[in-house]
Amino acid sequence: MDVRTSGARAADAHAPGSEPPGGGHGRRPSGGTGPGVPGGAPDGLGLHPDDLPDGLVVADETGLVTCFNAAAARITATDPSDAIGRRLEVALPLEDLDGRRWWALTDPYGGLAIRAGQPERNLLLPGGREVLVSVRYVRERPTGPVRRVVVCLRGTEARRRTERSHAELIATVAHELRSPLTSVKGFTATLLAKWERFTDDQKRLMLETVDADANRVTRLIAELLDISRIDSGRLEVRRQPVDLAAAVRRHVQALTAAGQTAERFLIRVRGPLPRLWADPDKIDQVLGNLLENAVRHGEGTVTIDIAPAPAKPVADSPPVERTAVTVSDEGPGIPEESMNRVFTRFWRGSKRGGTGLGLYIVKGIVEAHGGTITVDRARGGGAEFRFTLPVGTPAYLA
Repeated sequence: MDVRTSGARAADAHAPGSEPPGGGHGRRPSGGTGPGVPGGAPDGLGLHPDDLPDGLVVADETGLVTCFNAAAARITATDPSDAIGRRLEVALPLEDLDGRRWWALTDPYGGLAIRAGQPERNLLLPGGREVLVSVRYVRERPTGPVRRVVVCLRGTEARRRTERSHAELIATVAHELRSPLTSVKGFTATLLAKWERFTDDQKRLMLETVDADANRVTRLIAELLDISRIDSGRLEVRRQPVDLAAAVRRHVQALTAAGQTAERFLIRVRGPLPRLWADPDKIDQVLGNLLENAVRHGEGTVTIDIAPAPAKPVADSPPVERTAVTVSDEGPGIPEESMNRVFTRFWRGSKRGGTGLGLYIVKGIVEAHGGTITVDRARGGGAEFRFTLPVGTPAYLA
């Protein structure tokens, strides 16, 4: 690949009578090479090195840099004009995490002739900034001399965000498990050691506490399993006919049985609802989370509106009929600056407990059904959550 770029899209100047790269078609140099170039890709892709999202650095058979694209310039903070034509180890000085010069360690042009490259790894740029580097050694024939060294560079920001999210998840789980398990251990140890000293009422109270804490641990484990399935795209939806209005009334009855006043809830069903096919257990999970949030973090009347939603067009398909459920309260609401973080992991609307995972799971469940969920300010000033679900008979039953 005899590609020379400075990160800009200016055309290369060619000597009179010379043939431009790509077989003399008069096109600009591209990230793909022509069919006559060893190891090249078919021509005509129209690909320029600056089109690539990752950093691309290419050195020729003599170790001189011939390509240094715009992404590489951004990642390394190096002007491409300072890199083109220089030796690879000078233009791209890399060190491993122990501070050793990486090009001297790997020796791409020497060493074993069967090597195809280097797998992706964390390396250090000058100044100690980390970058993800993978390398391919291009040879005309197996075990032949290296004709090109192709280096791919990527920033570590996305990986660091993922690692930070995993660390936060572990810390949150450890914290949430410690409290109920400490309680369970304390009460069971006390009962085993001093069973005869307690009255029946005292024993019942301690066993009820153990039971409640065990339920709390069970819920947390279920949340973690849901997060795992959502993140991996393996959340299964077992569709059955679901009566949304009946499901809402059932949740409201459970909340009133737990001590809430019936007057605090207002259920409004607008018009005949189309038949909804969804996973009843997961829809219960969505409704339970939204209603508990409204009760715990909101104030005043909790209003639940259920109504048909305008059909939403889908690409190359007829519009899809939908049902919408809106849950709103009259509390302080959600600050404007927090609106875009509501459905992320560990977001908490207040300091009134919770793992901060519920709304993240709710969003995953709704989207697994092909629906959408949004948050806004209610007319009464509180929070308003609205989710829509597509209705209609599943294709396998149609």
